[in-house]
Amino acid sequence: MKASPLPATGNTAVFGDHNGYMAGRVVLLGATGYTGRLTAHRMVAEGLEPLLAGRNETALQELQEELAGVKTTSGRRKKRSPLDVAVADVTDPSSVAALVNEGDVLVTTVGPFAKLGAAAVDAAISQGANYIDSTGEPSFIRSIFDVWGPKAEAAGVGLLTAFGYDYVPGNLAGAIALDRAESIGATASRLDVLYAVRGPLKTSGGTAASAAGMVVERGMAYRGGRLVEERPGVRTWAARHDDRSWQGLSIGATEHWTMPRLNPDLLDISVYLGWAAGRTEQAAKAAAVADAVGRLPGAKQAWNFMSRYVVPGSSGGPDATERSKARTLVIAETRSRRGEVLSHVVVEGPSPYDLTADLLTWAAQQCRDGALKNTGALGIADGFGLEAAIAGCDSVGLREVTD
Repeated sequence: MKASPLPATGNTAVFGDHNGYMAGRVVLLGATGYTGRLTAHRMVAEGLEPLLAGRNETALQELQEELAGVKTTSGRRKKRSPLDVAVADVTDPSSVAALVNEGDVLVTTVGPFAKLGAAAVDAAISQGANYIDSTGEPSFIRSIFDVWGPKAEAAGVGLLTAFGYDYVPGNLAGAIALDRAESIGATASRLDVLYAVRGPLKTSGGTAASAAGMVVERGMAYRGGRLVEERPGVRTWAARHDDRSWQGLSIGATEHWTMPRLNPDLLDISVYLGWAAGRTEQAAKAAAVADAVGRLPGAKQAWNFMSRYVVPGSSGGPDATERSKARTLVIAETRSRRGEVLSHVVVEGPSPYDLTADLLTWAAQQCRDGALKNTGALGIADGFGLEAAIAGCDSVGLREVTD
């Protein structure tokens, strides 16, 4: 493995041999942010010893001390040396590149990704490290698949983007639904996926900042067997589960790239966000207005400037009690060309933020141990295989449920 300078203030990371595969380090960039902190706690609980990276050394050292007392999933406090910490700022790409070596796993929670995400992707590809992020921003996802994906494939590394609540549950439910349709000898030509939440959900400052940036970005969908540009909220959909209707409005998501790989016969894929619930129609109308305003000259730049002050970004999020009141719910349906429902799959899991931390941790473990099957930009099913995806999601409490 090649070595690169590491601006660390802690112990030297240790490489280990896992069943013949030389495992690198797990590097967590953005460790002191809301999602990063949750992920750091989860990683340590699962026995990982991530390098904690961020721009504030004092905050990193405080987190380092905090994690020293974290119990493992067995309930015991593992005796360990303090975790390594390293100062890196995405506005200085060289500092991010210095974090990773060939064979490492770079996990980043630094957003909004459309503004701040490029340095980490470039660093992973250039240094030969697998990459995982927590974004939910369609424009950044599109760049991962269309721009960075081919570069990663050429470099022999994997990119796992949007590997949290958005958009792993839909990839899981969609893959199961496609597999189920195939098992009965049917050809699915349409896939609909809806993301919802049971119970109240308080969002973090980082989520709000990402959402603010998405207001003036173009979305996408999969129509007629190809990816097309489509504004957010142009479509609505209602799915049935638990004797009620779950409504959502259309958004861009990773399913538009990953699901056709699993079933080339798919002609139409729509992904919907159901957070507006009964106000979905009003939200769709608001999205149309936002799109029209966003097309005015200078509107995008003005909105991005103002949103820095209206939505300041990383400013904390729901505590454990607040998170416990919300649960992930995702519904996927496949249909034939004639519109017949071929399969209906529902998955449920922990709160979106806890689920994201769990999934980032699981993916980091898998990548560290050489379980990633492909290179380039990937989803959970085409990255690890459907069987491993189902087992991995089950291990973090994301499972199929029946009506």
